[in-house]
Amino acid sequence: MSETHKQTDVILIGAGIMSATLGSMLKELAPDWDITVFEKLGSAGEESSNEWNNAGTGHSALCELNYTKELPDGSIDISKALKVNEEFQVSKQFWAHLVNSNLISNPQDFIMPLPHMSLVQGQKNVNFLKNRFEALASNPLFKGMEYTEDTKELTEWMPLIMQERQQGVPIAATKIDSGTDVNFGALTRKLFEHLEEQNVNVQYKHQVDNLTQTSDGSWQVKVRNVDNGNVEQHTAKFVFLGAGGGSLHLLQKSGIPEGKHIGGFPVSGLFLSCNNPDVIEQHHAKVYGKAKVGAPPMSVPHLDTRFINNQKSLLFGPYAGFSPKFLKTGSMLDLISSVKPNNLFTMLSAGAKNMPLTKYLIEQVMSSKEQRMEELREFVPNAKSEDWDIVVAGQRVQVIKDTDDGKGTLQFGTEVVNSEDGSIAALLGASPGASTAVSVMLEVMENCFPDHIKEWEPKIKKMIPSYGVRLLDHPELIEEIHVTTSDTLGLEREI
Repeated sequence: MSETHKQTDVILIGAGIMSATLGSMLKELAPDWDITVFEKLGSAGEESSNEWNNAGTGHSALCELNYTKELPDGSIDISKALKVNEEFQVSKQFWAHLVNSNLISNPQDFIMPLPHMSLVQGQKNVNFLKNRFEALASNPLFKGMEYTEDTKELTEWMPLIMQERQQGVPIAATKIDSGTDVNFGALTRKLFEHLEEQNVNVQYKHQVDNLTQTSDGSWQVKVRNVDNGNVEQHTAKFVFLGAGGGSLHLLQKSGIPEGKHIGGFPVSGLFLSCNNPDVIEQHHAKVYGKAKVGAPPMSVPHLDTRFINNQKSLLFGPYAGFSPKFLKTGSMLDLISSVKPNNLFTMLSAGAKNMPLTKYLIEQVMSSKEQRMEELREFVPNAKSEDWDIVVAGQRVQVIKDTDDGKGTLQFGTEVVNSEDGSIAALLGASPGASTAVSVMLEVMENCFPDHIKEWEPKIKKMIPSYGVRLLDHPELIEEIHVTTSDTLGLEREI
């Protein structure tokens, strides 16, 4: 076993959408910096970013009901929906910049226009959806949203869902045509091709085993070649942990105080994938329902048209499951090895607080295919078992931490953790994740490169015209961004 020592400016761990985004932005802003990427698998975008391992929704809160919370007085809190939508507009601007600059091409390989719909049944849920629609419809970020309880109109919107549906049950839906389907796997691969052309050193089949901070504040990263076992020591001024579920273990190994008292709870997913082309052709939308009581927000049921390798497919799910692995390719010891003296009580508190979630996951794990088909039939009443196959989706690690809400609070979202000196940052959590990658990476850069942000600002504004501006304060900018990004990314075309 040989050992080598190498020096670089920036190390990105994990070849997913987050490292791809951060690497692409840094190459634009600081082209002279040396960047090295380590990925333990054989190619980019194989884990959480892979197209089969996520919902492929351009998360912009157009249809995801878990981003709009009903308050005790019946009013709707739309603050999170506004934030998620604004962040997706930021991502679209950066992608459009990459296309306009000829840094990536053929945007139709990774983004397609697709209506986003929300569907509910039962009078209580219908009332909620109507209140939600009224809270959102006048907002310029949600321009074009429609609402209906009319059976004829619902049948036009979603013919597959409305076939053989029981009469007399209150039903309602919202629709907005400016939604998107995003193939984050394809986008990740495009970005890494671009990075390699920019002389970024991307090392596949290289696993990071450890990292320690040296006396001068830089990081020494121990990397092992998966094929031959050779060990390399790499030193960098800045390290980004973008390894999906693997980031938590690396954060703990870093020893930074900000990484203590944080735990992770893995939730796996399954989808039903339609194998009948006639059925696939009858549906053309992403339709989201309401999560069941006790379900994690990432388990909101949805019937999705997806474009994978430019081929139309239809998925329903996700069905939550449990595996102690933090990655699909992870270890069965991932969960137990993440429990440390500093987060033990945080983890135990989370277990005590989340009994409904535990019960829900047990029920999901024990479900047969036919029981899963029954859930699908709440969406598609005449769904036939032979038309649908089970597909294993990605593994997500929900963050557990101590907050103002108490010890061991389960966080449903994407979180950045960075050291006080800004020399290391980690991305933890799940949805909305990939859709908000550009905003999240801007946060990383603002936290970790405060001395450079001022000098970079003009370049950032070229990449993201709305940078530094709250879109809701500038409705005319929302319209301008919508027109320009849609034109560049081909989102106005009919499919």
